Amino acid sequence: MTHSQQVLPTVSRLFEPAALGGLELPNRLVMAPLTRNRAGADGVPGQLMAVHYAQRASAGLIIAEGTAPSAVGQAYPNIPGIHTADQIAGWRRVTDAVRAGADGTGGGAAMFLQLEHGGRVGHPDTSGHVPLAPSVVRLPEQLHTPGGLRDAAAPRAMTAEDIRATVADFRAAARNAVEAGFAGVEVHAANGFLPHQFLAKGTNLRTDAWGGPVENRIRFAVEVVRAVAGAVGRDRVGIRISPGATVNGIEEGDTEEIYPALLAALAEIDPVYLHVLYTDQERPRFQEHRKAWPGTLIANQLLSREQFTADGGKSVAERFLAEGADLVSLGRGFLANPDFVERLRVNAPLNEIRSEFLMHVQGAQGYNDYPVLTTGAAPASAGPRGGRRPAAA
Repeated sequence: MTHSQQVLPTVSRLFEPAALGGLELPNRLVMAPLTRNRAGADGVPGQLMAVHYAQRASAGLIIAEGTAPSAVGQAYPNIPGIHTADQIAGWRRVTDAVRAGADGTGGGAAMFLQLEHGGRVGHPDTSGHVPLAPSVVRLPEQLHTPGGLRDAAAPRAMTAEDIRATVADFRAAARNAVEAGFAGVEVHAANGFLPHQFLAKGTNLRTDAWGGPVENRIRFAVEVVRAVAGAVGRDRVGIRISPGATVNGIEEGDTEEIYPALLAALAEIDPVYLHVLYTDQERPRFQEHRKAWPGTLIANQLLSREQFTADGGKSVAERFLAEGADLVSLGRGFLANPDFVERLRVNAPLNEIRSEFLMHVQGAQGYNDYPVLTTGAAPASAGPRGGRRPAAA
């Protein structure tokens, strides 16, 4: 960037410090969990992922990508896991790199790990297991597998014992994440994955204690959050929801009834945050969620191309803060901009995303080679200086 191109920073609440449980965050910008399929075939994060997250260590909080809590929970090829010793060690290398900061001198972001069980979003060719789900309702889409696109497999309906074992898998995965150096975990109950499948009428046809009326359909998600909080402490547990979302073929049926009941039940457990992904249709419900949720609320909105092109989502984020959100997560901007926080701070132009390298590919291209503002050149092994190191991460 030349002198004539430089612009002065603007005052914005996005760049104010914030507290999250016992953590001190240097700003209110959260890097949303972003699946990039860069782990090994065995689910082990490698140096490529360590570099990627370290480059983006100036975020106030990083929520690392969806990670399988068990082998049967693996949704896609080359996504990380957190259920083997090698996976724990691989994630430890990532959290150590982020803790060191982008320039290796310290000051990196706090990190939470998103625990993602695919449920019916999985394939035997990928995981080696028949997928588990609330009911035998096949995903109406094809899935990426190591051998290419395949029709989704029919899942096996979970027994009561399967449910208890899966809750235990989440509990163990949370402990493993803390061992790997994460400040906490996020239970992924959004985007059509397993807890969301229990919430939705279209995928939950059960007639037992986990199906039927809303109070039964929210039970699995509540049990998982309670178990994880019991294992690592409520200050280390968040949950992500996506009211009204239809991704991965999900059909909730009674969105307006599910989420008030779910939030009321979760508030009794008091996890450290609620992370809500809003569609355009559900965005007007933000104030309902804000009034219903007593703790930290992280807001996230699916950005239109126009919103992203205009300012990377900065105006959307500032509006959420003005309306009562505590933190705001953004995804696309962090994909292509290692120094996304600084670019927003000084209103600098953003790198364009190279969509062909987003998912289901390997290597650093379109992953770790985006340029930073200071030189206009791609960072060799890291990006710009990170923010202040949270005390407890």
